[in-house]
Amino acid sequence: MTAPPAEMGEWKRHVADKLERRKASIPKEWLIPAIPDNQTDVSAVPYTCGLLTEKEIEITDVPDVSILLQKLASGVWSAVEVTTAFSKRAIIAQQAVNCLTEIFIDKALERAAELDAFLKEHGTVMGPLHGLPISLKDQICIKGLETTMGYAAWIGKVAEDDAVLVKLLVKAGAVLFVRTNVPQTLMWGETANNVFGRTHHPLHRRFTPGGSSGGEGALIAMHGSVLGVGSDIGGSIRIPASFCGLYGFKPSSNRLPSYGIVNSLDGQESVPSSLGPLSISLSGVSTLVRTIIEAEPWRYCPNTVPKPWSQDEFELKGLGGGKKLCFGIMWDEGSMKPVPPIQRALEMTKKALESAGHTVIDWQSLRHAEYVTVARSAFLNDGNDDFNASIITGEPLIQSMNPDEDPSYVAPWRVPRPKATAYEIWQLNKERRALRKALLDRWEATSAQTGTGRPIDALISPAGPYTAVPHGHVRSSVYTIIWNTMDYPSLVFPVTKVDPALDAKPIREDFWSEDDKFVYDTYDAEKFNGLPACLQVVGPNLHEEQVLGIGAVVEAALKGI
Repeated sequence: MTAPPAEMGEWKRHVADKLERRKASIPKEWLIPAIPDNQTDVSAVPYTCGLLTEKEIEITDVPDVSILLQKLASGVWSAVEVTTAFSKRAIIAQQAVNCLTEIFIDKALERAAELDAFLKEHGTVMGPLHGLPISLKDQICIKGLETTMGYAAWIGKVAEDDAVLVKLLVKAGAVLFVRTNVPQTLMWGETANNVFGRTHHPLHRRFTPGGSSGGEGALIAMHGSVLGVGSDIGGSIRIPASFCGLYGFKPSSNRLPSYGIVNSLDGQESVPSSLGPLSISLSGVSTLVRTIIEAEPWRYCPNTVPKPWSQDEFELKGLGGGKKLCFGIMWDEGSMKPVPPIQRALEMTKKALESAGHTVIDWQSLRHAEYVTVARSAFLNDGNDDFNASIITGEPLIQSMNPDEDPSYVAPWRVPRPKATAYEIWQLNKERRALRKALLDRWEATSAQTGTGRPIDALISPAGPYTAVPHGHVRSSVYTIIWNTMDYPSLVFPVTKVDPALDAKPIREDFWSEDDKFVYDTYDAEKFNGLPACLQVVGPNLHEEQVLGIGAVVEAALKGI
């Protein structure tokens, strides 16, 4: 990466210049009338703004990524047509919810034209992602483009090479066209920074789409993209996916290649982050993961596990073909009780699985506070040195995401800690190792309950105690972060939506924690009406294919009811 000198105190001028350059990258004919500030639901704007043709609406409304890939491969829709349609819809989404950072449509259309010419000349696709527009979180480097990751000090940093993941996506025939917004530092379940501002939820602009891959979540929820790549160190893929009603997958930390990306806490490997997809469909998630693994990423990224894609594992051949599985179900994690629509989603999923011939047994919360403590200790061990090194231009560090609160207010769990010694970090790693062993033993011990002779095949859990919430109201990400600490793959999937007739707020007088009471007080069935309610399915470390295959079983069961 290269960067021009950054003058102290001039960060606002650099931000203004960056925003002007982003604005200039939008074709003027794609600008739409300003959306009134009091219009909170902007999900219908793509249909009412007049920018998209009927065919472009048909293309971008495709319900499944596999359908889009089939039409591209057969030539029914050209790559230029598809790229144009999604580029226009992405620009609409940007004007509605502020989700984009880098816009490079001209390059994308050139790439799409090359793919169309290849298909015409050879009669076959360039790769399994031929012609598919894919969006990327603003930390995945593309040669020649800036990667600011929401830091003013990083404006002007131009990538000298593509990240390994970018190279493999391009080789597979993908069309990269936009990058998406993130929170400053990445370490938030919401999305806002001092460079690009705040990203909003398409169904309610006073609500957050989550974070840190919040720009991806908002963009895909508006069908400005059908498949994107984010990262997850504590829920940063799964929180936006669950808030926005999408599929989102956090693989084990070293299954997909991360070399060449920029990151917060870069070098911290006690609880490492994972790259993974968000999509409108499970086929999009599975196709991307399979495509990248089949490209043998360990040949280009030194920390990627050299485990080839297993189609047998994906098809659950070692689990009776997925006919009679046994699931654990975790109703809560013990510190924050899920709100009614999440509880109903759990009940619906259990009923659907049992109706499809599967078994579901209860999984009791145990030692989750320890998982969270280990992760937070790992993230805060540097005494804020990493964050401080990234705001050298005088840009303030955002400490609160609440728009009605002083952004410098420091929540107790974000208070910087004294720097840990090497010895203390070693002890933390030993504690994590012991927790992982305890969870493995506990998982294996369920063999006595499942009736299959195997331990549970997967665990069903809330992805969080709530649906999307108003800006500034995200609390502890314990439901997701526990699986980062354990390094287990996890797939978020949509189940239902908030329905005031079914999800009335119960009367509670006793609460498990301050956060539990905050979640309860925040929930309002009428205000939250129509927001997606999602869950996650979790499996053992490095069993990505199995989790994706089981995700298909769960999806089929839910469709059955």
